[in-house]
Amino acid sequence: MSLRPCRVEVSTGALEENFRFLRSLVSPDAELMAVVKADAYGHSLSLCAPALARAGASWLGVTSVEEGVAARARCPHSQILVMGGLFAGQGAACIEHRLAPAIWEHWQIDELEAAASSFGAKPQSVAVHLEIDTGMSRQGVAIGDPAPGALPLLLKRFTDESPLLLDGAMTHLFAADEADGALTDQQLRRFDAALGLIEASGNRAQWLSVGNSATILSGQAEPIVARATRYGMKALLRPGLALYGVTPRFSPEDPAPVKAARDRLRPVLAWKTRVTSVRAIAVGTLVGYNGTFVATEPMRVALLAAGYADGLDRRLSNGFSLLVRGERAPIVGRISMDQVVVDVTEIPGVEPGDEGVLLGRQSGETITAYDHADATGTIPWEVFTRIGSRVPRIAVRTDGTADASSS
Repeated sequence: MSLRPCRVEVSTGALEENFRFLRSLVSPDAELMAVVKADAYGHSLSLCAPALARAGASWLGVTSVEEGVAARARCPHSQILVMGGLFAGQGAACIEHRLAPAIWEHWQIDELEAAASSFGAKPQSVAVHLEIDTGMSRQGVAIGDPAPGALPLLLKRFTDESPLLLDGAMTHLFAADEADGALTDQQLRRFDAALGLIEASGNRAQWLSVGNSATILSGQAEPIVARATRYGMKALLRPGLALYGVTPRFSPEDPAPVKAARDRLRPVLAWKTRVTSVRAIAVGTLVGYNGTFVATEPMRVALLAAGYADGLDRRLSNGFSLLVRGERAPIVGRISMDQVVVDVTEIPGVEPGDEGVLLGRQSGETITAYDHADATGTIPWEVFTRIGSRVPRIAVRTDGTADASSS
């Protein structure tokens, strides 16, 4: 049975190249955790996790225990960090599938210890990463007011008899894309205070897990590597967006290393469909729901098999273009749930079966995730993850043909 033609093509070769390039930007003394959370930023965890493991990623970062279980099935030898922590009742799955969850609450420790007991786990055999809140106020244990004793009390839970092993200390740099680095400096000073408390408690974590794509691309990784060495740890940096070929935008402007990296990273995802039908319409013809587009001249319009249920943002209606035959075809009328109409009046020879590109390259034209994001007031992360689950992800080789590993 042939598939509806709306599909995402994933170049696993480009993904592997991007990982190796990012790896080359940091010290050999550091490791990179490939972040594949949110179904590999909408690119397909089942395709991307094995590709990244092939490229040399020994660590994978996922959002949830469910994603961790899926990653483990694909990557039996990888170390997997559950970055979003675990929920009640998930301790057993963490242990069974050898997942290392981020933790910052006593109840999470209780959950894991109870599950470890049921498995007969040995002391210090269940690895966890302790998340420190250094100013984002999202997740992580506080290190100062209003809970000055929170971190020391949590550290007391890691004893020689506990099944839990404090394998890593982590935090998230929430403003690494701000070129002046002021907020990042504040965060790292707070992280230093937490690392001092960990050291004073007698615990010795192996991994210092901090730093994202912006950290690596802007050259800010080396101070983190030096900090890890100072505490007898190893730096574990966590690139996400850059793996998929997109660089974060910096404020007020991109540093020179980021501009250089942009030319080296390769886009991994292309979102494509096909023309379903083509018709001629007369002056005054209404197009789409509520007739928000009215033809002011004779036109030829093409129907494409993609809509907002596939992730094509409805706010792009009447204000964005897609690619057909290597040229930009403006969207006319409102985007429907499953279809979109484009103006092909100035594009000769368009016929049913022609390829349409929603995101990616066709001939000499390209539509990027930033093009979508700028048109809808959002960010590339959301553009990628908004592409619907009903859109199949297909692994492709460099020549664009389907790979046998497609899902």
